[in-house]
Amino acid sequence: MRETETTAARGFPLLPSRRNRGSKATRTTDNTAAALLLISTVVAIVWANSPWAQSYWTLLDTHVGMGFGAHHFEMSVKHLVNDALMAFFFFIVGLEVTREFTIGELTDRSRAAVPVVAAAAGLVVPAVVFLAFNPSGDNAHAWGVVISTDTAFLVGALAIIKPVFPARVRLFLLTLAVVDDVGALIAIAVFYSDELRVGPLVLSLALLVVLVLVRRLPRWHGPAYAVLGVALWITLYLAGIHPTLAGVAVALSIPVFTPERRPVERAVEQIRAFRQSPNSRYARQASRSLRESISINERLQTSVGPVVAFVILPLFALVNAGVRLDAQTLATAFRSPLTWGIISGLVVGKFVGITGATWLMRRTGLGVLAPGLSLRRVAGGAALSGIGFTISLFIVDIAIAEPDRQDQARIGVLTASALAFGLGWLLFRVTDRLSPPESVGSKLLRPVDPERDHIRGNPNAPLVLVEYGDFECPFCSRATGMIDEVRAHFGADLLYVWRHFPLERAHPRAFDAARASEAAALQGRFWEMAHELFDHQDDLEWSDMYRYAVAVGCDIERFDQDVRVHSTKVLHRVTDDADDAEEMDLNATPTLFVNGVRHRGPWDAASLIRVLERGRP
Repeated sequence: MRETETTAARGFPLLPSRRNRGSKATRTTDNTAAALLLISTVVAIVWANSPWAQSYWTLLDTHVGMGFGAHHFEMSVKHLVNDALMAFFFFIVGLEVTREFTIGELTDRSRAAVPVVAAAAGLVVPAVVFLAFNPSGDNAHAWGVVISTDTAFLVGALAIIKPVFPARVRLFLLTLAVVDDVGALIAIAVFYSDELRVGPLVLSLALLVVLVLVRRLPRWHGPAYAVLGVALWITLYLAGIHPTLAGVAVALSIPVFTPERRPVERAVEQIRAFRQSPNSRYARQASRSLRESISINERLQTSVGPVVAFVILPLFALVNAGVRLDAQTLATAFRSPLTWGIISGLVVGKFVGITGATWLMRRTGLGVLAPGLSLRRVAGGAALSGIGFTISLFIVDIAIAEPDRQDQARIGVLTASALAFGLGWLLFRVTDRLSPPESVGSKLLRPVDPERDHIRGNPNAPLVLVEYGDFECPFCSRATGMIDEVRAHFGADLLYVWRHFPLERAHPRAFDAARASEAAALQGRFWEMAHELFDHQDDLEWSDMYRYAVAVGCDIERFDQDVRVHSTKVLHRVTDDADDAEEMDLNATPTLFVNGVRHRGPWDAASLIRVLERGRP
């Protein structure tokens, strides 16, 4: 065996087994964060219009600070939240953007094309609509208020509406939100910074260079990023650039990667040593190795993200959503082109921009939607994208100086968000009613595509049998054996389709086995690899699967590259099938569909033949 083969066979490539953003735990976290944001918004509005309203404004204007010798620094509570704490929010946004473009959804350019272009249109069209109402004057400077969607409220609204099959549209909108955030960050940096001061700006650039070099340190990365981040915040503040962008700059300098073979192997060895001889030194070494096998980007999202979602964003809503809603203020606002520009930009501009761009991309063939996602789903999500809150209110504070016009803008943002939610709810309800969905799991969600699916038999056969299974499931192995008998019985009249549904809790190696089969499929060896995996269900370590790849005639160097370096190619093939299975509420393997209808009886050859015979045209 060549050296590449030997090295690869000793390891085991790792990737997150599923997109974490789609898990139930993540959805629960998102919904809780959105609920806290909504509660803080309501509290702010009620407080600002209560008999104790003066205490609200007094709190926002209260100054806090610190001194050191003759030097003293202070900020109001509102600016402390908006300029200092919100740097952590932009830090998390930067981490997510970096991850998506490096190892996430946006690494697949064909898959990312539609949401990227739709997001760009969702940035430009709302600004154009806003400027149609406010073509000149001080109001025109506030065009940035309408460009951004609030991701927390967006996913919360989707959870409340509960459209049929929401996972695909949720993933589309989250991908779109990444590009939306990039556009908003660029707008803040370029158009909403004060007059630049050269000296602090040069120092800021020098700190950025040092930040990039931090990854070369052997350790102490965290403290280094923290100290340099604070220093960068100060220099940007002094340079006249909005200091919250320090959070973005630090995030972009932090490396992100999928877990690699050698660090994980080292962690396993140290855990084994600790198990054999428990002591504090081995415990520290094992803990450090486990931590270092995960990128700093992912560790920080896990540790800092909840603080941002559950503390900083609710505080931001509390200090920014307070707006006077007396009759005079409301009457003035709804006569103001500023208010109507914001409402129209967010509600109409977002909907037209995102939906129109998606339609155009599909019509021209420049992009395709993910399996199971339709234009009507995108339209409902586009309507919900008009919920602009966090960054919208953030830009209100820095783009508009007069308190009265700030109130008009805030009323516009809040009104637009409510209208966008109502429009999204209506679109999802109407489209679901006009094209009633089938009961979950009773019919095949995604039609068979011979160009994409793994098939055996005549693509034009009158009978179609689809199996969702995994390679570690002994029942799938037996069912597949029975299917050979069924195929022999029907011959050219039957098309058999395999789709992945790795049940990782019961079968911990099934997901990796599915990835290995897809890597083999790239070399035209899917069915041969599947046969090997089924024949060796008790031996599905990566070292074993490399041996099977060699046995079926794969180029092992290419196989190694596909499961490690270019792993998103095989990852998406597996997760697309698994996502469809989850959408259909499948919970066991094998699950079979006969001519598009779920088979709920026994799967022995005789039973399958009887069911298929009844389905003959």
